[in-house]
Amino acid sequence: MAKQVVATTGAPQAIGPYSQGIKLGNLVFTAGQIPLDPSTGKLVEGGIEEQTRRVMQNLQGVLAAAGSSLDRVVKTTCFLANLDDFAAFNGVYATFFGQEAPARSTVQAARLPAGAMVEVECVAECD
Repeated sequence: MAKQVVATTGAPQAIGPYSQGIKLGNLVFTAGQIPLDPSTGKLVEGGIEEQTRRVMQNLQGVLAAAGSSLDRVVKTTCFLANLDDFAAFNGVYATFFGQEAPARSTVQAARLPAGAMVEVECVAECD
């Protein structure tokens, strides 16, 4: 089973030596997505809600390029610069998943790339 690199313009280009995602068999592993606007490469303006929305949209872009979607996500790992933002983050995050939300870990990170307030990575089933 060979791994396949996932690349798309529907999410920010990698800002380091990594892939936006990797497909292996019927799974896709995404890189952590931060709230960069794919068209400008710049951090979106606003607070945790706006940043979370952009992060989830970026994940949707990577997943779509891999033949998957948010409803096929089995696990997310979420990084917050400040756990005091958890309730606001959770409110936006929940709107992207239905009743069968994936397993999740959420941790506070001392610092995230580009000054982001949030980063999310996931594992999903794919075609």
